[in-house]
Amino acid sequence: MKDKERNIIALCAEQVRKRLTDSEKGHDWWHVMRVWQLSRRIAAHEEVNEYIADSKFHGGDEEVGPATAAAILQELEVEQEVASQVVRIVRHISFKGGNEPSDWTSPELQVVQDADRLDALGAIGIARTFHYGGYRNRALYDPAIEPNLRMTKEEYKKSEAPTINHFYEKLLLLKDRMHTATGKELAEERHAFMEQFLQHFFEEWNLTHDGPSEPLPHT
Repeated sequence: MKDKERNIIALCAEQVRKRLTDSEKGHDWWHVMRVWQLSRRIAAHEEVNEYIADSKFHGGDEEVGPATAAAILQELEVEQEVASQVVRIVRHISFKGGNEPSDWTSPELQVVQDADRLDALGAIGIARTFHYGGYRNRALYDPAIEPNLRMTKEEYKKSEAPTINHFYEKLLLLKDRMHTATGKELAEERHAFMEQFLQHFFEEWNLTHDGPSEPLPHT
């Protein structure tokens, strides 16, 4: 990567850090930093444009995120071809719900998407999940509310289900949705850690069953 490109990435990072100062802490600057570092780690083993894969912006609104990314890149006078690629990555990176297909991909998107999904797995993923559940005042778990594995995109976005359900509706699905070899390798360990956590959770809940049924296989 050229010095000019490294400088632009550093400037982008500073802009994003400032904009996320007051954001929800599961999607704050430190989330961006972790995904950034994971993207660089994965990209080092893939045939991608590392300059494009090295950029990560996150916004809750599906159009605010791409628009913000476009504004920052325009301000920094990033060439149009690179800026367009980054904006498309921002628009397509997020998990859209269990059955929502993606209509565009690229090697760089796959790298960043794997990195973003890895940050939803393992110890960090568990911590972020319960943080967000508390932020939304959701129940930890309710045996009467089964995970919904057939949610539409809108149902997924509006869901107020207990936090434990989120493991079955999203987190445990991510391991099989990794694109890169490095992403798949890292996801295996983090997925196994989450399964151990859930086993302990239900044991400590002191139920007479093993918790919710296993998630349906992704097809």
